[in-house]
Amino acid sequence: MSDSTLLLFATCPRGLEEALVEELVELGIHGAGATGGGVEFRGHLADIYRVNLHSRLASRVLMRIAHAPYRGEDDIYRLALAQAWGEWFGPDQTLRVDLTATKSPLKSLEFATLRVKDGVCDRLRRDTQRRPDIDTRNPDVRVFCYVDPTHCSLYLDTSGEALFKRGWRGAVGEAPLRENLAAGILRLAGWRPGRALLDPMCGSGTFVVEAAQWALGFAPGRSRRFGFEALRNFDAALWQALKQSASEGGADALQALALMTASDVSGDAVVLTRANLERAGVGPELALSMAPKQIDARQVRPAHAEGVIVVNPPYGERIALRNSADDDQFFAEFGDTLKQRFAGWSCHILSSDMQLQRKIRLAPKRRTPLFNGAIECRLYRFDLVAGRPGAQPAVAATEG
Repeated sequence: MSDSTLLLFATCPRGLEEALVEELVELGIHGAGATGGGVEFRGHLADIYRVNLHSRLASRVLMRIAHAPYRGEDDIYRLALAQAWGEWFGPDQTLRVDLTATKSPLKSLEFATLRVKDGVCDRLRRDTQRRPDIDTRNPDVRVFCYVDPTHCSLYLDTSGEALFKRGWRGAVGEAPLRENLAAGILRLAGWRPGRALLDPMCGSGTFVVEAAQWALGFAPGRSRRFGFEALRNFDAALWQALKQSASEGGADALQALALMTASDVSGDAVVLTRANLERAGVGPELALSMAPKQIDARQVRPAHAEGVIVVNPPYGERIALRNSADDDQFFAEFGDTLKQRFAGWSCHILSSDMQLQRKIRLAPKRRTPLFNGAIECRLYRFDLVAGRPGAQPAVAATEG
């Protein structure tokens, strides 16, 4: 059960693959390669633990167990049956199996999933005379299967619950921005602790919570458990040493918090953001320096000469809209606010509305395709310069 040649795959929201490679390099991972939906790399147990604990962008860290060509469900069953699952977990632990596919010729993915489950359970029964119970909600162990047109890969999930579930989020509104996507947007926007940051439509505060934890040096996985803790090769001493060595920020981090500003027209959103900041470990005395305010996004003013604006626009009541005409007017007026008051700043807006640049009447420097869950979006970047209301700066937009 040596970990010297483990092949690992860190999944992430589509569009963040290169940013995740950059983050993994910062975590000491070398030779990582971006592919659709994640990053492949080789590592040891310490690397699995480190990425799960520290990555702000990854969704899961999967450990590959097997990879082989297939033609049908029986081939997939035989591949699962051939693996020594007992090296990793036992029949006394509950199991969940998930399968995803890209252009697979299989007629039924549900049946293929059952064949993977049968292969795993039959192998454990052959080796131990017992089968594990299936638990689709809170399993001890998760097995992932991925099939493309010609090959099947089997993975053990080392993360457990998805890594964007940091443990700080309380009640949320509809379709909250996932934490790792928010962290990825901050990175794509070029924000780093020490730069001014503004979210004028903060909602539940995902952007500022992620930024505050980053500035304070809080490991995003510091308050949760992981799937690798249930595996038989779990090294408790190594894990404790890595957690104890996780650093936190000092005086500079406290100064960085003072550069962060959040606001929302909804009083409920402001209260929720404050609660989430405290739940995330940004205590009342620290949160006071960056306390969100109730204000219409069209009325915000800069507190600093330059910085980064990040926005995940809400819908309906949180921006007091009644119909599409109100929507157009709101974004036109918000665009004027940006242009007239925030020269020298960059603004980054995540939206599934492909007409946003028309509504906001600003020309984006870049449109980056991203996915918020299953929702296809664009991250629009506007580099703001001074000008008259309604004017569009002459900036050529690029997508990528």
